[in-house]
Amino acid sequence: MTCVLLFRLFLLLVLASPSQGKRLGPTSRLRYSRFLDPSNAIFLRWDFDLEAEIITFELQVRTTGWVGLGVTNRYTNVGSDLVIGGVLPDGNVYFSDQHLVDEDTLREDGSQDAELLGLTEDAVYTTMRFSRPFRSCDPHDQDIASDTVRVLTAYGLDDTVKLDRERTFVKSIFLLQIVHPDDLEVPEDTIIHDLEITDFLIPEDDTTYACTFLPLPIVSKKHHIYKFEPKLIYHNETMVHHILVYACGNASALPTGISDCYGADPAFSLCSQVIVGWAVGGTSYQFPDDVGISIGTPLDPQWIRLEVHYSNFHNLPGVYDTSGIRVYYSPQLRKYDMGVLQLGFFTFPIHFIPPGAESFMSYGLCKTEKFEEMNGAPVPDIQVYGYLLHTHLAGRALQAVQYRNGTQIQTICKDDSYDFNLQETRDLPSRVAIKPGDELLVECHYQTLDRDTMTFGGPSTINEMCLIFLFYYPRNNISSCMGYPDIIYVAHELGEEASDSMEGMMAMNNVEWTPENIKKAEKACKEAQQTVIIKTIDEMVENTTGWIPDIIPTPRGPCLESSGGKVEPQDKTPAGFRAAPVALRGSGTAPLQCLPVAVLLFVQGALSWILATLQTGA
Repeated sequence: MTCVLLFRLFLLLVLASPSQGKRLGPTSRLRYSRFLDPSNAIFLRWDFDLEAEIITFELQVRTTGWVGLGVTNRYTNVGSDLVIGGVLPDGNVYFSDQHLVDEDTLREDGSQDAELLGLTEDAVYTTMRFSRPFRSCDPHDQDIASDTVRVLTAYGLDDTVKLDRERTFVKSIFLLQIVHPDDLEVPEDTIIHDLEITDFLIPEDDTTYACTFLPLPIVSKKHHIYKFEPKLIYHNETMVHHILVYACGNASALPTGISDCYGADPAFSLCSQVIVGWAVGGTSYQFPDDVGISIGTPLDPQWIRLEVHYSNFHNLPGVYDTSGIRVYYSPQLRKYDMGVLQLGFFTFPIHFIPPGAESFMSYGLCKTEKFEEMNGAPVPDIQVYGYLLHTHLAGRALQAVQYRNGTQIQTICKDDSYDFNLQETRDLPSRVAIKPGDELLVECHYQTLDRDTMTFGGPSTINEMCLIFLFYYPRNNISSCMGYPDIIYVAHELGEEASDSMEGMMAMNNVEWTPENIKKAEKACKEAQQTVIIKTIDEMVENTTGWIPDIIPTPRGPCLESSGGKVEPQDKTPAGFRAAPVALRGSGTAPLQCLPVAVLLFVQGALSWILATLQTGA
């Protein structure tokens, strides 16, 4: 077995060339990191190669026992994959690709699809580094895709591999983050400015939308905002659900003070073009090096509306808060001025989701054919580089799909494992061009098995939303483009009488929500004519109509060749298999157990050094 391993390493050395580029070895720097448990005993580093579709993890746990890392789903850990490893008292390592057959029982996969890159133990930590494909052909391995991934981690106090729920954790992470902040430029002459609500007494209500109007920084010449981050008081951070910054048209007459955004005074809902958005679970975000928010010219907004959504579910009294958004700006200009386009289902008053639904889809259509007319000038292609997805607690998945001349072009963005507690601005792997006349469709997937009453669209966390914010350049004046179905048609399809939209919505409360009626309502909402509402930064509104096109699912790519075990029939066609890199073929545990860890790490370290020397041309 030792000879087999050394031969595999030799093949890697012979086949290595500078064109292999980003292959991550035992000592490569991993750019991303996160603590995975509340006590910060479990620390994960990771990085990935998009072209090879291989991800590398390094798990460091405060234990001298076994450690494990894998992927699970929203509902249960049963079926989760878990790669486990450790160092025995005699210095040998053990390492295995396994899965959970029930909540407490692990079983080794028939196909071993993880490659060990290093396993060490000292007096405090056990550290395990390994790589695995995004998608193997082993049905016991969960796929890693451009979705929210629920990372499962577990460990023991000794080398007896047994799950303990007190040492088992799940954390939602967007693993395939395309751009790392370290890869971006930071101007030397950066200026910081805070947009915040100060000393605000949070009402004892479940939900509060607090709004105020604030000036943007006053500058004598054009500057670009290139980064933003939330500014939160630590003990209140769980009460702040989201923060949005809206640009105001310079002709707007704005109120003063702080008030309910959507209450008695409609002036506090003025300004509808989102320029910055943060939601629970998000962190800071830095724009690409060629894009920024322009301030300081006559065309730029001078004022913004700051909206802070508080969720005070425990109705705590006497809680004061100072929250907002910190922006970083500079006179060093980028190539493009950016904008944000809000898509989705027009939230109120037509949106509804039946109770007891295993699955219910909502759709919001956008037609761009009127953009040029409403913009007041030609609209260049909209180049989308990032996005933010937003639903409330019933949301399970979202996607935005692009159509041109009646034909589906592509899925712009999606998350099939959406987590309400992880809403962040994400970069696209490549920029997407939206041309005048294109149609954009947002689909939101909900589940309401835990509800026995209707869920309506609205601002409260227990209401629902279906929104996708597209970050793009060059900026135009369009702020939002959203749709909603003909609710009268929907009511009639459900056997209810309705002569206007209000009666149509009221009729939804009369329906007996059986599984059959839930599907009938979903079908009617999709077949009904959509009203599309387009709004500009200056609050100009135009309506048009359209129909929901079908969505052609994106086929799964080919799986990476497994070394054995059961293979899913759908993995054989139509995409077939991708041949595994030499280092991943047959990468089971036996060869590793034959070698003491010191010898293994010496060989791997030497190989890494030689590869690095070849690739740098030294």
